[in-house]
Amino acid sequence: MSKEETLKLRQRHIGQSCKLFFHSDPLKIVQASGQYMYDEAGNRYLDCINNVCHVGHCHPDVVQAGTKQMATLNTNSRFLHDSIVELAKRLTDTFPSKLSKCYFVNSGSEANDLALQLARAHTKGWDAIVLDHAYHGHLTTAMDLSPYKFNVNPRPGKPDWIHVAPSPDVYRGKYRDIDHPGKDLGKMYADDVQDVLLGLKQKGRQMCAYYAESMQSCGGQVIPPPNYFKNVYKYVREAGGVCVADEVQVGFGRVGHHMWAFQMYGEDVIPDIVTIGKPMGNGHPVAAVVTTKEIAESFAEVEMEYFNTYGGNPVSCAIALAVLDVIKKEGLQEKAVKVGKYVKEGFQELQSRYSIIGDVRGVGMFIGMDLVKDRDTRQPATQEAQQILARLKKERILYSADGPYRNVLKFKPPMCFNISDADHLLKTLDLVFAQVSGSTKDIPSTVRES
Repeated sequence: MSKEETLKLRQRHIGQSCKLFFHSDPLKIVQASGQYMYDEAGNRYLDCINNVCHVGHCHPDVVQAGTKQMATLNTNSRFLHDSIVELAKRLTDTFPSKLSKCYFVNSGSEANDLALQLARAHTKGWDAIVLDHAYHGHLTTAMDLSPYKFNVNPRPGKPDWIHVAPSPDVYRGKYRDIDHPGKDLGKMYADDVQDVLLGLKQKGRQMCAYYAESMQSCGGQVIPPPNYFKNVYKYVREAGGVCVADEVQVGFGRVGHHMWAFQMYGEDVIPDIVTIGKPMGNGHPVAAVVTTKEIAESFAEVEMEYFNTYGGNPVSCAIALAVLDVIKKEGLQEKAVKVGKYVKEGFQELQSRYSIIGDVRGVGMFIGMDLVKDRDTRQPATQEAQQILARLKKERILYSADGPYRNVLKFKPPMCFNISDADHLLKTLDLVFAQVSGSTKDIPSTVRES
């Protein structure tokens, strides 16, 4: 089928709210392998977008695990089978010991919805606190938890049980590094959450959960400052709530030194509930909620039987187990450290020559470049970011931008991305930045080391 025929059928039969990348000239992708994708003409594209195909597109070990299990058995989790308990044990072995109970679902959206049910059952509260610009999924409850969605859609807008705290963004948030030099910005942002909690108490409302991605992705590759989560978790628990860490986009070793991004913030930062998804199945729909024994018991006491037709089926579990095997066998966490450091240093070198790059921030293979029109005002360069994405596509590099102003270039490729790929990306970005913004000899003093 030609690309034109595919587009016509899509326009006829697929809902128009289902958007495509590069909508003015979408790619028709027919094959993928590792960190590369191929269009119908056989052109190869370097994939810097897909944090879903975590260990690489069509990884043979993952494909073999899925096809072998599919040819043997696929049924629901009401039958006893080994793979679900093997996966639960393998997963919980990577978490702090108190996070010992698993529920398997099919997507990050389902995981965040179930996490809310667990939190409400355990705390008997109803309200939730989320971060501005956060995205937690596309189910009704998940969209209620997502300012990324309801900020741009005033109808129905934010429900009254949702309370929004500022995103702990020290570059362009409420408390910026240049405005508060030497201050504990993590504590300052955490105190805003405390203010929300005090407001709830005054109104007689009971909170159930505080939700936050361990690093904000759609919110603009935001890395919370030191002492933020430590203080927030303390405040939330004192108020009778539980702490939910959304690791759907940033988990499974993407940060390098740790399997889970929340572990970057210290041994005293341990969530009560963790939601995981996207990379868990390397493109296959599987996700999970990991929580404590106490919360699982509360859920069992007050809820009807929990059952998910496809969650925890043998094929999904076999695929997720294969993903864990590949992460270990191929040393992908170590690779995230090495390659991520190389890429970040390359981005910082570009920042030293192009004033459009206001900030470089990130960990492992999760790095953002915040593009600005002016380094002093930090005015977002939204249009320029879109121009850069279009130019990269012409050079057959797939990239995306996000954040509230769509000006943060997001690097979150498959974890098999290598040094040679990085060199190609950096060389191409150099050419594209030169075309879009021009070189800058005098770099303002507001360049931030990160």
